[in-house]
Amino acid sequence: MGMLIMLVVFIAVMYFLMIRPQQKRQKQEKKFIEELQKGQWVVTIGGVHGRLVEINENTVVIDTKAGQITFERSAISRELTSARYGSQPAK
Repeated sequence: MGMLIMLVVFIAVMYFLMIRPQQKRQKQEKKFIEELQKGQWVVTIGGVHGRLVEINENTVVIDTKAGQITFERSAISRELTSARYGSQPAK
C-alpha cells in the first residue's frame, strides 16, 4: 500500500513539474503564431531577422536585407521588439 501511494505522489509531482509547464508553453506559442500581424518584426527558429510582409494560412513572407523569403508559420520563433532588445530593429 505504501509503494502505491509513493507511485501516485511521484506521478503527480512529475505532472506538475514537467508536463503541465510544457503544455502551457505550447499554448503560448500557438497563440503567438495565430496573432502574427503584417509589419511585425520577427526572428525565425533559424535565426533570420525580418519584417512580416505577407501572412497566409500556413506560410509567411519575411522581408530581410537580402530580399523576401517564405517560411512556414511554425518557423517563427519570437517577436523582435524594442522592449526585448532595447532599440528599434535595423531596417
